[in-house]
Amino acid sequence: MELNIGIGKKERKEISVALSHLLADSYTLYLKTHNFHWNVEGPQFSTLHEMFMAQYTEMWTALDLIAERIRALGHYAPGSYKQFSELTSIEESDKVPNAEEMLKQLLKGHEAVARTARKAFPAAENGSDEGTLDLLTQRIQLHEKTAWMLRSMLTKGK
Repeated sequence: MELNIGIGKKERKEISVALSHLLADSYTLYLKTHNFHWNVEGPQFSTLHEMFMAQYTEMWTALDLIAERIRALGHYAPGSYKQFSELTSIEESDKVPNAEEMLKQLLKGHEAVARTARKAFPAAENGSDEGTLDLLTQRIQLHEKTAWMLRSMLTKGK
C-alpha cells in the first residue's frame, strides 16, 4: 500500500538516509559506551561505571526511536554491524583505554552524534517533516548536554 503522510517519496528517502547515519553513529557510540562501562578501572570506577550505564541505557532507547522513524518514512533501517560500520563517523575502540581516555573518546563521540543529527536537519526541513525535526532536536540536546558533562569531568578546575 502506498505511503501517504504528506512527505514526498524523494524527501522521505533523503531523510531516511540522514537518519540511517544518525542511527549508525548512535549505535556505535552506544556499543563503545557499554564496552567502557564493563571495562572502566581506577579511582573513579563507581562514578564512571554508573554514568556510562545511564548513558548507554538512554542511547538504547533512542536507537529504537530513530529506527522506527526510518520505518515510519517507508524505508528499512540499517541493522547490521557491516551497515553501521559503513555509515558511522565514530571510530571504534578495540583496546581498553584508561578512564581519562574513555571520557575523551566518549566526549568526541557525543559531539560527533550531535553533528550528524544537525546534518540531517536540511533534509527534514525540506520535507516539512516535523516528526523528524523534533527527534533531531531532542537528540542534539541530549548529546550536547552529555558532551558538556564529559568535558566538565576532564577539566582540571580553577
